[in-house]
Amino acid sequence: MSTFWIILTGALVASTCGIVGCFLVLRKMAMIGDAISHAVLPGIVIAFLITGSRDSLFMMLGAAAIGLITVFLIQLFHHSGVQSDAAIGVVFTALFAVGVVLISIFTKDIDLDLDCVLYGEIAYVPWNTLHIGGLDIGPKAVWGVGLALLLTVIVISLFYKQFKICSFDPAMAAAVGIPVVLFHYLLMGLVSISTVASFESVGAILVVGMLVIPPATAYLLTEKLSKMIIYSIIIGCFCSIIGYYVAHLLDASIAGSMISIAGCFFVLALLFSPTHGVWVRKWKQKQFIHEDVTQTQV
Repeated sequence: MSTFWIILTGALVASTCGIVGCFLVLRKMAMIGDAISHAVLPGIVIAFLITGSRDSLFMMLGAAAIGLITVFLIQLFHHSGVQSDAAIGVVFTALFAVGVVLISIFTKDIDLDLDCVLYGEIAYVPWNTLHIGGLDIGPKAVWGVGLALLLTVIVISLFYKQFKICSFDPAMAAAVGIPVVLFHYLLMGLVSISTVASFESVGAILVVGMLVIPPATAYLLTEKLSKMIIYSIIIGCFCSIIGYYVAHLLDASIAGSMISIAGCFFVLALLFSPTHGVWVRKWKQKQFIHEDVTQTQV
């Protein structure tokens, strides 16, 4: 039964991150998930200092709040003339450093297990269950990530056309009356919620990897956004299934194995994609040169 819960959690994370990750790849903001994973550290510490509790719920709320502030600061710096990649780098390193300083000042003598909050292990998912009225209703991770997935699907479905136009052509979106800034923050809010909801249970490596690699792989396989989202979800789910059994076979990290499999899929797509594949393009060039030479000889 533990195998089922681990794979299900991985698939839910892959689906949630895969949906929002497609829009991040199109916007050239793929690494914002990594930024959020580091920048939320002060939120966790501040939540602990305010509540005096190491309960995961309070720490996740603090992390989510700082995640949204991170997105706001990145956007603010970018609109001030800073390149988007530089804005991401400045914000997440500065906030992460603030978190480290807060820890060194206020939590020297306290066992504040940040590893459990930021870099959780997916193998422990089946044993961290949710109880309501004394009834065990399953792992907390499944419910948390599942709700994040449900919210993401609802929001993207309701405003799919707006998100699509804003991602491909923000100027056109503004011209037809779409509030581009509003939808940008709405998307970044979904990214923050999806990312933070998955941290404690599966770890930052799996979340960041699923935000970037399956969407990037899907991008190489299709020119249509709707198909890109579907392909990203399918690829992420396959990576969760195959990665689990590879980890079991090698006695290795489950999250690491899942992302390693995702990396293998990306390399295959990069080489053999019908439209973007390196090997396919070279083969077509050789065919074109051969046909040109043949026609010249004739």
